[in-house]
Order: sequence, then C-alpha cells, then structure tokens
Amino acid sequence: MPRTGRNTLSGVILPASFYARPTLRVARSLLGKYLVRERRGSLRAGQIIEVEAYLGLEDRASHASHGRTPRTDVMFGPPGLAYVYLIYGMHHCLNVVTERLDCPAAILIRAVEQGDGLIDGPGRVCRLFGIDRRLNYHDLTRGKALWIEDRGERIQPARIGAFPRIGVDYAGLWAAKPWRFRLTS
Repeated sequence: MPRTGRNTLSGVILPASFYARPTLRVARSLLGKYLVRERRGSLRAGQIIEVEAYLGLEDRASHASHGRTPRTDVMFGPPGLAYVYLIYGMHHCLNVVTERLDCPAAILIRAVEQGDGLIDGPGRVCRLFGIDRRLNYHDLTRGKALWIEDRGERIQPARIGAFPRIGVDYAGLWAAKPWRFRLTS
C-alpha cells in the first residue's frame, strides 16, 4: 500500500500536491526535507541542503528548452516524478518534476547532509544513494524505493540563500537567474 502523505517512521512522504505548485516555491520548500532511499532492506536518508530550479521551455538552461524529446519527456509528466539523467557519461543527476502536466519544470537535488557530513554535488548525491536511470519516471509520492519526506523541521526564509545556477553558462542571461537555493546556516 502506498505511503503517500502518511507518516513513515520519521516523517510524512510529500504528496503530488506538494510538487504541483510553482517551481521556485517548491524549490525553496524542498530545503530541509529529507531524501530517502530504500534499498536492499535498508534506508538511507539525508536532509536536502541545496537545489536548483529549471522552468520550462523558455528557460535556456533547462533540458526542456529544445522541446519534448525522449530524454525530456518525463519533465512533461505529472508532478512528483523523478527525472534522472546521466551527464558527462558518468554522473547521474536527480530532479523532481514540478508544476502541472505538460509544463516541463523540474528541480535538481544538488546537496544533502547526513549524520556523517555534507554530500555536495548532484553526482555524489546519486552515487551515495544508489540513484541511476532505472529510477527515471519513478513516482516519488508512493513511498517505495525513493521518496522525499517532511520531518517537521521549519526553515526560516532568512536561512535560504539564492544564487546563480552552476554549469549553465551557455544559457546566457538565463544562467544568471538566482534559481539555486541553499541553506546558509
């Protein structure tokens, strides 16, 4: 039985309605939530510390800026899906689809913190959590294999820094958009 919106041992799995909001709002709201991976009978969790937002067809830094392709099809899907892709032929990156059906927007998970320290960089996050393309299109709201949960921690807006996105210089003015959000203290 899916655990969507239900309490887990540690928190409440985020429902589709959480993701079905404006992307920049969801991005800020993801900070302080927990990425959880269930694998081989064990759980790994880390608090989301940094994310990066990508907003649809107009956003030249977004994969969807070239339209719907086999790679970006998932971004046009319903909110709450995982968009997992490979960069440089070696690093997986996890994104969360947001907004509404046929509106290609997503948020990249850039960094998480665990008890043993900070995992900084989307490729490192995916490697540590065992996330790869097999989880592309995965429904994050079902509470199976991979999900994001709210453990009740409230983040004060003053703790959220907004910065330009990383690695998208080719996008011109879109690269300078302050759509990378990070907990600053």
